[in-house]
Amino acid sequence: MFDHVGLNVANLASAIAFYRAALTPLGYPCCSEDASGAGFGPPDAPGLWLHAGGRAPSRNVHIAFRAPNRAAVDAFHAAALAAGARDYGAPGLRTDYAPTYYAAFVLDADGNNLEAVCLD
Repeated sequence: MFDHVGLNVANLASAIAFYRAALTPLGYPCCSEDASGAGFGPPDAPGLWLHAGGRAPSRNVHIAFRAPNRAAVDAFHAAALAAGARDYGAPGLRTDYAPTYYAAFVLDADGNNLEAVCLD
C-alpha cells in the first residue's frame, strides 16, 4: 500500500545517526543523504525519508519495520537504546496481536514510536 514515509526531524544530523544505528540490524541502510534529508531502506527503494528544516518535527507517528528474524528485533532494540532512544516495549511475543508476533518498541528523539516486528 505504501511507497514511502517521510518524517520531519528537529535535528537532521542526530536523526541520521540514530536511524543509521537502529535500522542497520534490520538491513535498512542509509542509501541517500544530503543537506535536506536522508533516505533509509533497500538501496534501490528507500522507504523512510527524514526531512530537515522549515517544518515542525513529526511526533507520535508509529512506524513498524519488518525484521527478518527475532534476533534482528533484539538487535534493533539494543542498537536504538544505545543510540539514545527511549524504551517503549522490550523485545518479546505479543500474543494479543498474533500467536507469533515478536516485536520491540522505542521512541526516537522526536517522540515517534518505532517498532521492529517479526511474524515468524
